[in-house]
Amino acid sequence: MVAIFDYLLERQISTQWRGVLAALADEFEAQIGRNELRQLMNRIGRRFAEAHPLPACESVADLVDSLNALWRETDWGFVSLAEEPDYLSITHYCAPLRAFGASALAWTPAFLEGAYQHWLGALGADGLAVKQSGEFDEHSAVEFRLARGAA
Repeated sequence: MVAIFDYLLERQISTQWRGVLAALADEFEAQIGRNELRQLMNRIGRRFAEAHPLPACESVADLVDSLNALWRETDWGFVSLAEEPDYLSITHYCAPLRAFGASALAWTPAFLEGAYQHWLGALGADGLAVKQSGEFDEHSAVEFRLARGAA
């Protein structure tokens, strides 16, 4: 199954951008520390979300539908949400983050973290923070959690 994901993700990323994004990521890593890169990508994600507002959502199902409509439109994979006792699990699949190169997977998911933080905050999740809880894995998935904490 991993080979299938790898193939599909490779096909998803435009060949005209692969080398440019990898070189950009290499230069960023040479000039900026990983914590600062995570902060930068988080801010970029928030800007993206601000430019792509979600409609009002009455339920978690509405939120999933709205998010997936946006991700489908932008060809950025898809998301699933699960309500857990202490947090909302946000699992994003098939984001084209590999376009930046394997080492950039340590900081590029912060783009999604920032986007989800902005959208959920705009929907009323005040006082809650979205934090990455796992690595971008072999199934091209990364989990975030919305829970109590500083945003």
